[in-house]
Amino acid sequence: MQRRDFLQLAALGGGAVSVAGLAGCASLAGSRDEFYFVQLSDAHWGFQGAPNPDARGTLPKAVAAVNGLAEPPDFIVFTGDLTHTTDDPAERRRRMTEFKQVIAPLDGRKIYFMPGEHDAALDGGAAFKELFGPTYYRFDHKGVHFMALDNVSDRGTSLGAAQLEWMKAELAKLDPQAPLVVFAHRPLFPLVPKWDWHTRDGAQAIEMLSAHANVTVFYGHIHQEHHQMTGQIAHHSARSLMFPLPAPGTADKPLPVAWDPERPYRGLGWRGVEVENGHETMKEHPLNAAAEARA
Repeated sequence: MQRRDFLQLAALGGGAVSVAGLAGCASLAGSRDEFYFVQLSDAHWGFQGAPNPDARGTLPKAVAAVNGLAEPPDFIVFTGDLTHTTDDPAERRRRMTEFKQVIAPLDGRKIYFMPGEHDAALDGGAAFKELFGPTYYRFDHKGVHFMALDNVSDRGTSLGAAQLEWMKAELAKLDPQAPLVVFAHRPLFPLVPKWDWHTRDGAQAIEMLSAHANVTVFYGHIHQEHHQMTGQIAHHSARSLMFPLPAPGTADKPLPVAWDPERPYRGLGWRGVEVENGHETMKEHPLNAAAEARA
C-alpha cells in the first residue's frame, strides 16, 4: 500500500475493525506483493446487556466499514469469540449460524475464522468445527507465513501437546528469516493469569517462535489495545466489537466496562498497521473519535 492509500483507510470509521498492512517481501515500497488484511475480534454475537445496548448493531457496522474500505483487503480474519457463550448446544449453533448470516455481505472475500473460549471451551470446539472448520491451521500469502493457533478449546487454557507438536513440524518447514504472522485468541504470554489472560503452555510456543527472526502475534480476548514484546516477538491485541474490558490487573475481575451514553462505543475501535522494511507503524482508531477526545 502507498502511504496515501493507507492514510485514506485510516480516515474511515464506523466499525471495530483492525486494518493490518504487511509486506510480502523485505521491502514494501515498489513491491508487487504488498497487501493488507483486516482483523476483527470478539464479536460476542448473542450477548445482551447494559454494557452494549447496541449489541446487535456493532457487528453489522463493522461489516459495513470493511465493505466501505477504499481498497479491498486481501483477506479478513476473525480472531475468536465470534459468539457469546451459552450452555445450550442448540443455541450455540444457532448463534454461529446467525453470525454467518450477519457477515454474509462480506461474501466474495477470503475469510479465516478462529474460535474463542466463548465459542469452543464448553464442547472442545465441536460446534465451531461443524460450522467454520479447523481450529488451528497454517497458510501462506504473498511471501508471508501465517499460523492460527487454538488456545481456547482446551478449558485449561492450553495449546496442548498435539498442537505444540504440529507447530514444531510446521515451523520446521519455514525459512526462519521469512516474515511470520501468528494469530491467537488469548495472549500467549502471561498477561494476567488470574483473569485467564494467558496460555498455560504459551512459553513453549514462544520458545519455538523465537527461532524465527520476524514474528508478529495478533490476538484478541482482552478487548483493548495492548502491545508487548517477548524477546524480538511483538504481540498486539485488538479491541472488541462488543464491549471493552478493564486495563490488565486493575480490578478483581475483568468485567465489561459500563456503557457511557455520553461516549457511546467507548473502547471499541480499529487498528491500522503498516509494515515497511520490517518496521511497523500502528495506530488505534476509536469508533467515536470525538467522544474519545473529550475523555
